[in-house]
Amino acid sequence: MTDLTLSNQALATKPAPPNEATAFRLPTQWIGVAPFFIFALMFLILPTLYLVLGAFQRGDGSFTLDNILQLVTDPSISASYWVSIKISFWSAIIGAFAGLAIAIAIVRGGLPSWTRSATLTFSGVASNFAGLPLAFAFLATLGRVGIVTTLLRDVLNINIYAMGFNFLTTSGLIAVYLFFQIPLMVVIIVPAIDGLKKEWGEAAATLGATQSQYWRMVVIPVIWPSFLGTVILLFANAFGAIATAYAFAGPALNIVPIKLYSQINGDVLHNPQLGYAIAFGMIVITGLANVFYIWFRTRSERWLK
Repeated sequence: MTDLTLSNQALATKPAPPNEATAFRLPTQWIGVAPFFIFALMFLILPTLYLVLGAFQRGDGSFTLDNILQLVTDPSISASYWVSIKISFWSAIIGAFAGLAIAIAIVRGGLPSWTRSATLTFSGVASNFAGLPLAFAFLATLGRVGIVTTLLRDVLNINIYAMGFNFLTTSGLIAVYLFFQIPLMVVIIVPAIDGLKKEWGEAAATLGATQSQYWRMVVIPVIWPSFLGTVILLFANAFGAIATAYAFAGPALNIVPIKLYSQINGDVLHNPQLGYAIAFGMIVITGLANVFYIWFRTRSERWLK
């Protein structure tokens, strides 16, 4: 017969399992994303806070609103914002429609399959090809002694510079920006076009809708939020570009990034606090653009799931 007294004593002396509520465990599930948050904190959040704080300070550290007010009262700074907004707007609009046409052609245009992979590969490279390499490529191609300029002048007797073409104008800089704006549009909008379900077209055809009605009443409303969101993203992408424009004209071109560079590192216009205010204005504009991009992107994903 089993001795119940000894059994109860053995159970009583057995250590109880640790309480899960009070047990300490290392948050190992956060280890994978810890480098991202550390990187974002060091190179994005803290510098942004430093710029915002400096925009409302004088050189001695006292509080002031003069730097912010100077963004409006100084004609040179307000003009630079207007030029940057105009360049960013038109490069975004033209790049968006051109990229959309290319994306539709390679996804639903009936082209050979290799054209899609080749176009997406080129677009992925070209969308990140900017700065000094892009400026050199355009100068070697369409500069005053570039290969295309020379061929047009000597073979076809067409002098594009005599016709008014110039990289240092708004239209010239827009043409340069389109080199990376169009590929970026292709890369972003192709997944949205891929999300158009084949069943939608079949249902529309079954109900007697024409091809134009299908595109007008089904395709365009579905991809419209993605299109608008990508236009805003292209605007923000062009608004903050500096290396390409600076390689063409240096401080002579009156756009916001170059104006900011002149205030932070310039010898004549050196005013760091005003530079912080200019950077603050750029943060506000690009921040609003990204908020609208996320909002439009969220709306489009409801249909594309």
